[in-house]
Amino acid sequence: MFKPTPNPPHTPSHLFQVAPNATTETLLVYACESLASASVMASDLAGFLEGTHRNTLQGIQQIIMLGELVVNRALDNLDPQN
Repeated sequence: MFKPTPNPPHTPSHLFQVAPNATTETLLVYACESLASASVMASDLAGFLEGTHRNTLQGIQQIIMLGELVVNRALDNLDPQN
């Protein structure tokens, strides 16, 4: 389908922003905690669903967990404990 007019320009919102002086480690820690919380919420919600909706949410939860693993590895690379 042809759209006769272009999309209007989008201006970025400044309502939420990350502190410009935040360190990489701090950013990764917050990302890890956010992903862990999202994983728990998705897992808890999946318990209330059945069938394909439950499977879909469990798939999303697994992707969140994989993201959490990647962030944890990045943190380990920044500050190895061994």
